[in-house]
Amino acid sequence: MQRITLSDCLSFSRIIYGLWRYTDDPNASTKNLQHKIETCLQQGITTFDQADIYGGYKSEALFGQTLKQAPHLRQQIEIITKCDIVAPIGIHSDKKVKYYDTSAQYINHAVERSLTDMNIEQIDLLLLHRPDPLMDAMETGITLDALVASGKVKAIGVSNFRPWDIELLQSCTKNKLVTNQIEINLNHNSALTNGDLAYMQQHNISPMAWSPLAGGDLFKNPQSLLNKKLNALAKVYGAQPASIAIAWLLTHPTKILPIMGSNNIQRIEQFSKALKIQLDRQTWFELLQAACGHEVA
Repeated sequence: MQRITLSDCLSFSRIIYGLWRYTDDPNASTKNLQHKIETCLQQGITTFDQADIYGGYKSEALFGQTLKQAPHLRQQIEIITKCDIVAPIGIHSDKKVKYYDTSAQYINHAVERSLTDMNIEQIDLLLLHRPDPLMDAMETGITLDALVASGKVKAIGVSNFRPWDIELLQSCTKNKLVTNQIEINLNHNSALTNGDLAYMQQHNISPMAWSPLAGGDLFKNPQSLLNKKLNALAKVYGAQPASIAIAWLLTHPTKILPIMGSNNIQRIEQFSKALKIQLDRQTWFELLQAACGHEVA
């Protein structure tokens, strides 16, 4: 499995396993999750993406129970988690409204809770989950730097930030923001032209792609031009259409890291096959044209 270096102290598997919807699995259990982790590891997928809010603030605890049951796994994996979304569910069911909180108090409490729930001593990568319009960048930056200095967090980054949001926070942090986790896929491809990927390439930031298959929407209409193109290429390469869609992301020079989420073991077993597919420039643009419904200007 190809690895991507994000900083002097951190490298991730090119494909990341995401736990966003893991608790939706009717068979969710520590044994079931251990099987999924081991299936990923067999392919060289060592990086796992969490967030405090996942599973109604319960996903990290299940992950931690799994690591407690199989402690040998911790030394084989890297863990990403995110914080700053406060939604009126689970531990925050007393809240009146969904909001963002990037205050020092909230971030510190969230990190302590994540460390405890996941039964770990260090978070490999901590991301701010959403841009907070009330963020005091200096307070937030000092807090993130202090977490790195304490050893509780190895590296920091952001999620769903625009270039100006990154610039603001980076101006107040000593540690580099090593990634921006954004939605990007064949259907949701605005990052190609709105400056997001251009900024990250300029600043040597490796982006992570959440929902790289558009939540399955890429395959829901068998009559669409894009679906037909993906299936035709899948036959050429002897692969699944999903692997073609992921290969399209992997082709981009920013070295996008797709975050793959599935509760189906057979699909998980297929994740790494996208790395074996090399799309040429014309094929890449054919897929973009099929997704957009028109040729590039």
